[in-house]
Amino acid sequence: MTRFSHGNGRTLAIDGADIYCEITGNEQGRPLVLLHGGMGNIEDFNPFVAGLGAFRLIGIDSRGHGASTLGKAPLTYARLEQDLVAVLDHLSLTRTAVLGFSDGGIVAYRLAIHQPLRVERLITIGAPNNRSEDTVPILERVTAESWNEKFPETKPLYRRLNPQPDFEAFVAASKKLWLDESPAGYPGMAVKGIRCPTLIVRGDEDHLFSLAEAVELRTLIADSQLLHLPKAGHTAFDDSREMCLLGVKQFLGTSAA
Repeated sequence: MTRFSHGNGRTLAIDGADIYCEITGNEQGRPLVLLHGGMGNIEDFNPFVAGLGAFRLIGIDSRGHGASTLGKAPLTYARLEQDLVAVLDHLSLTRTAVLGFSDGGIVAYRLAIHQPLRVERLITIGAPNNRSEDTVPILERVTAESWNEKFPETKPLYRRLNPQPDFEAFVAASKKLWLDESPAGYPGMAVKGIRCPTLIVRGDEDHLFSLAEAVELRTLIADSQLLHLPKAGHTAFDDSREMCLLGVKQFLGTSAA
């Protein structure tokens, strides 16, 4: 069965941190890189990737997440992009499709902007290109305690997977990442430079990525499509799994050649 297990991957030393990556699916298939969301890890994709077994699936735990250590450098989208490039270089992946959820989608935008020849097709789910002022109050209230109260499953899983667990530091670093307005943060209007075919996926009830933002993003990226999923929230790939998977497979094509 196609899934990530944190059992047969590899760890790469990258600029002061150990970054974990794992490959599953069809070894001879077209490569598809999967980038998870904030406070998550590659196993979040398991129910979804079961339908993508025709592809060679490369999952990467972002710095500080899952089995990847945080290191000393500030956690920024630019830093995560640099880590991603280092992993792709190590795997000799010169061209690949990329699917990113939330924070992973923001990193994927940056990769498609800065290394356009590397990204064959781009899929983002619940991923804005700007920090929305509407979400700032939500993000500013995040603490380790509040996160643990709302998502009690996160901390035990994090402590089980991470070789250097420090949940309070992890949450604090993530909060700074989400609120960052510097050039190391959200790509903003630079997404106009994305030239690869792009599928923007949004759940109709996503409170972190508004419909207006998704529509504007669709107009900014020249070769893009918008897949709007009813009765789905921020985790649209899970809330509306079959419809999302159908759209993704149609966009990518299912051939393993």
